Amino acid sequence: MTKKQILITAFIVVAMVQLLVPAKMIWDKENILKTGKEFKFEVAPVDPTDLFRGKYIILQFKENSFPVKSTEEWLEAKEVYVILKPDSEGFAKIQSISKVKPDDNKDYVKAKVDYLSGMYSKNITISYPFHKFYMEETKAPEAEWAYHESARDSTQNVYALVAIKKGEAVIKNVFIDGIPIKEVVERNREENHFN
Repeated sequence: MTKKQILITAFIVVAMVQLLVPAKMIWDKENILKTGKEFKFEVAPVDPTDLFRGKYIILQFKENSFPVKSTEEWLEAKEVYVILKPDSEGFAKIQSISKVKPDDNKDYVKAKVDYLSGMYSKNITISYPFHKFYMEETKAPEAEWAYHESARDSTQNVYALVAIKKGEAVIKNVFIDGIPIKEVVERNREENHFN
C-alpha cells in the first residue's frame, strides 16, 4: 500500500469510530427509555435566584438522602449505587445505598455522594445523574418558571418520570398534576393569548 492509501484508510477508520461512538451512546439512552423500569421522582423546590440555565430545566428531588449508622465509612465514597423501590403511589424511595454494584435483579442507579451530614442525623445526601430535563429552546424558560412555581406549591403533584436500567437512567418527562410540562407551557400560552 502506498502512503496515500494508508492515510485514506486511517482517515476512514477514524471517521467510522467518530460516528459509532455517539451512535452507541444514543442507542443506549433509547434502549433505557424503551426497556427501563419507570420510577416517579418527586421534585423539590429550587433556588428562585437562578431559574433558567439553558435549554433545560434543572430538577431537584425530595428523595435524595438516606440515613446511615456512621458517616465515617462513607468519607471516601464518591460514587454510590442507590437501590430504589416504588411506594404505593409509584414514587421512588431509596431502599438502601451501597458502594458495591448490586445484582441486576435490583432497581438501582449510580449516583454521586453530594455530602455527609450531621453528628446526630448521619445522612448521605446524593446527587442523581439525571437532574436536567432538556426541552425545545423556546419553551424551556416558560417550563422552568412553571416547574419552579408548581414545585413550591404543596397542593400540586410535580414529578419526573425516569427510566432506569442496570444503573443508568434517563428522564422521560416532567409532569405537573399528571400533565406533561410541554402541555402545561402550551396551555399557559393559550390562556395568556386569549386574556
